[in-house]
Amino acid sequence: MSDQDKVQKSDSAWKSDLKPMQYHVLREKGTERPYTGKYDNHYEEGTYYCAGCGTALFDSDTKFDAGCGWPSFWGPKIKDNVKVKIDKSHGMVRDEVLCASCGGHLGHVFNDGPEPTGLRYCINSASMTFKAHKNEKDD
Repeated sequence: MSDQDKVQKSDSAWKSDLKPMQYHVLREKGTERPYTGKYDNHYEEGTYYCAGCGTALFDSDTKFDAGCGWPSFWGPKIKDNVKVKIDKSHGMVRDEVLCASCGGHLGHVFNDGPEPTGLRYCINSASMTFKAHKNEKDD
């Protein structure tokens, strides 16, 4: 993705466009408390999108119950729509998951997921919106 295609906004624009928890997670790299996000136990068929910019992130057929308290997926809908970078915050070394379009913090990815990837994308509900497959056809 070229820099021209990336969503760029001022901090004040992000604050006005996002709900407080969305801003905290996406722009300040915050996290929700486990088991509190609206998509943790959500299994409707559809697509999860970035709450910051609307980029398609994960499809419901890759979602699984990891028992960790956050929505978990074994892979992104389109690999190039997410990026992973090293996160050395909080005295740990983890792989941070970011939206490739707006740079919003989504969560972290771990190597303890199911096949076919063996990965667990542990994603904050506040960083996403959801659209059911039946509603996607309306657009």
